[in-house]
Amino acid sequence: MNPSMIQMIKMKTLVFLALMFLQDATAVTHSLKYFLTASSGVPNFPEFVIVGLVDDVQVVHYDSETKRAEPKQDWMSRVKEDDPQYWERDNQILQGAHQIFKGNIDILKDRFNQTGGVHIAQKMYGCQWDDQTGKTSGFSQDGYDGEDFIVFDLKTETWIAPTPEAVITKHKWDNNKALITQWKNYQTQICPDWLKKQVDYGSSSLLRTDLPKVSLLQKSPSSPVTCHTTGFYPNAAMMFWRKGGEEHHEGVTLGEILPNNDGSFQTSVDLKAPGASEDWGSYECVFQLSGVEDIVTKLDKAVIRTNEGKTGIRSDGEKPLDFTTIIIAAVAVLVVIIALAGFFIYKKMNPKRSPSPVSNPEVLEELNPGA
Repeated sequence: MNPSMIQMIKMKTLVFLALMFLQDATAVTHSLKYFLTASSGVPNFPEFVIVGLVDDVQVVHYDSETKRAEPKQDWMSRVKEDDPQYWERDNQILQGAHQIFKGNIDILKDRFNQTGGVHIAQKMYGCQWDDQTGKTSGFSQDGYDGEDFIVFDLKTETWIAPTPEAVITKHKWDNNKALITQWKNYQTQICPDWLKKQVDYGSSSLLRTDLPKVSLLQKSPSSPVTCHTTGFYPNAAMMFWRKGGEEHHEGVTLGEILPNNDGSFQTSVDLKAPGASEDWGSYECVFQLSGVEDIVTKLDKAVIRTNEGKTGIRSDGEKPLDFTTIIIAAVAVLVVIIALAGFFIYKKMNPKRSPSPVSNPEVLEELNPGA
């Protein structure tokens, strides 16, 4: 496979995972998500990776090179206090999952009439819980080489095959009523229970509110003006441009909400540079975070940081981030995102123990219809 094709697959993978990773909800909606990746032909990258997130904060990581499930937040140590064998049990299960995923990539390559090359099988699953209404919802979605492959519809209790190559898997899994019952139980009972427990474990950090630092940035006088915010929490935020007191949409490009390495978030919104004759002071960048007063930053040429060396002022009075910092942060985010998705295996456990959210018993089905 030529380098351009490899790059295309990697970029499609990033888009697929980013869309899954950034499923947001309101300020009172919590989420538990697992992203799994199995890769073939990717140099210097583990064949199998799992990342778990609570409210989009990474809490667990596993890969086929370390063969260890590792907590990424100090408060996750409470899991072992409640269940001393939790991590060791998951290590054994996930080591087996690695082999399942390697087999599934071979099956998928055969389905798509492929030989060799770079290929990535992905999975995202988990649940959401509204702590005010008590409403819960679950999700499970598989992808291959950056495209949707098969999705579980909890409402109809059936599998959706968006590509012809997945139809054979859909028929197999639709006919496996035990599998459907187990997935329904996982999404409606096991996953929400674990989510509530982990929100309680990490309440001191997960339920906090952090205000952002805001910067006005511009590459050149004719480039769009970027209003960039970073360091806010939670991620249920909105940002937009306002002109003359009214929300302004013309020439505006809204960026995605992306995670920072410290568990906070960043986002940006671009505005086509106003003309020389326009009143720049009539434009305002507005950042909204539930429960706090709007943060409003007036568009002022004097505080915009540009490649021409203007210093600029942030809303907190500090020097703003430059474009190099933003690019580095974006690259770091992509590294985290690409380390997501795949296929997983479940193992029968002692019913006296609380089932692990990663390794819910007996739900895994291989893609091979003859398995």
